[in-house]
Amino acid sequence: QVQLVESGGGLVQPGGSLRLSCVASGRFVSLNAMGWYRPAPGKQRDLVATITSGGGTNYADSVKGRFTISRDNAKNTVYLQMNSLKPEDTAVYYCNSKANIRVWSSTEYDYWGQGTQVIVSS
Repeated sequence: QVQLVESGGGLVQPGGSLRLSCVASGRFVSLNAMGWYRPAPGKQRDLVATITSGGGTNYADSVKGRFTISRDNAKNTVYLQMNSLKPEDTAVYYCNSKANIRVWSSTEYDYWGQGTQVIVSS
């Protein structure tokens, strides 16, 4: 199984920057796609950005050009660099990872971090 521990959230002024980190630990065969999600009105979690094990990325339209997702496979860590932050970016950000946890099974499991609070306010 996989445990995801996030850090880097906090209070920042509009136009400022934050970098979120998410470290995966536990016993697993491989970490596959990883990403960041945040709640939307009336919903649980919406995609912010994802990155494949090979480095391919996908972003929500609302954050394109401002956020950058990256990963360090050697450290089992995914990052979210957030620049030009806006008040509407205020949310709890959740780290997600898909993983294979058994050598004898191709089943891909879905794991979530505890969330880290980002507040953008003057």
